[in-house]
Amino acid sequence: MDFFLNRHSGVPIRRQIRGMIEYAISFGDLGIGAALPSVRDLADQLGVAPMTVSQVYADLKRDGLVETRTGAGTFVADSDRAQVAARSDIAQLHGEIDRLIDSATAQGIGLTEFGLLFNARLGYRADLGQPAVIAVAGLFDEATRSYADAIARQVGSGVSVYPVTVERLQADEVLRARIAAADTIVTFLTLRDTVKGLFPNGNVVPIRFIPSEPTRLALASLDPMARVAVISRFPAFLPILSFGVQRFAAHCQDIVTGSEGDPGLETLLADRDVLIFATGAEATAARMPQGTRTIEYRHIPDPGDIDRVMKSHVARAGAGLRYGKDDG
Repeated sequence: MDFFLNRHSGVPIRRQIRGMIEYAISFGDLGIGAALPSVRDLADQLGVAPMTVSQVYADLKRDGLVETRTGAGTFVADSDRAQVAARSDIAQLHGEIDRLIDSATAQGIGLTEFGLLFNARLGYRADLGQPAVIAVAGLFDEATRSYADAIARQVGSGVSVYPVTVERLQADEVLRARIAAADTIVTFLTLRDTVKGLFPNGNVVPIRFIPSEPTRLALASLDPMARVAVISRFPAFLPILSFGVQRFAAHCQDIVTGSEGDPGLETLLADRDVLIFATGAEATAARMPQGTRTIEYRHIPDPGDIDRVMKSHVARAGAGLRYGKDDG
């Protein structure tokens, strides 16, 4: 790569040279094992004394960013910074940083002030400790976000919780690489094998999901004589859905179940007063005759499982978490 100096800048020459090389390493322009110009060649290129370049190389070597090989020259070392730059998803992070800088500039914050603010925030986060990362893998965007929000509220500060759908994970290799770095990947029991197949070395933790309070109240309010249909988009989920309906609407006796795509679905639904549909089966609900009561069966992560299962998994990740008033 080409190196150049800004001789009208107030930044010392030696610091400029070091900054250019560090930038090239941090952003992957100089990858692990890449050769740097010899001291004399770089000095000639920049029009500086060889001693200046020699001192910069010595500083970089001391910090583990470069290494010297006798008779061969100076090369980029296999450092943490170079490894991060080599990751396939690092370009996305660079874009997010650039957008943050653009946002600060638009608010009238100069680059120097932004640097001070950013470093102060880094120091604050370092004092808090490295946050644990939980990924929540579900089937539908809105529902999965609600699951992640519920988990985040219960585990408290010090944890980052990210929702993601299985469909996006299957389609996006870069996203899978990011989620693979999570300390724990939470999902439904019915999705465990699928998610585990995507992350064979990941800490995939299935937890129970229970009907939300509005769903429980709606089920309990059903007329005992109502003719009820229970529909799921996915056949594998139907047993769990049926169990929940029977538990919270045990007073209803006429309940039929089916999945979208079943050949006799229209006949099954023809005489129903109430349709209880799992998230994702909205198309079936929209086709029901006017006057039919429709209830979306929404889930929430079981708070007991979050406390029993998630607490131990996140604790092993080394995060200092707060779990409600009882835990201090």
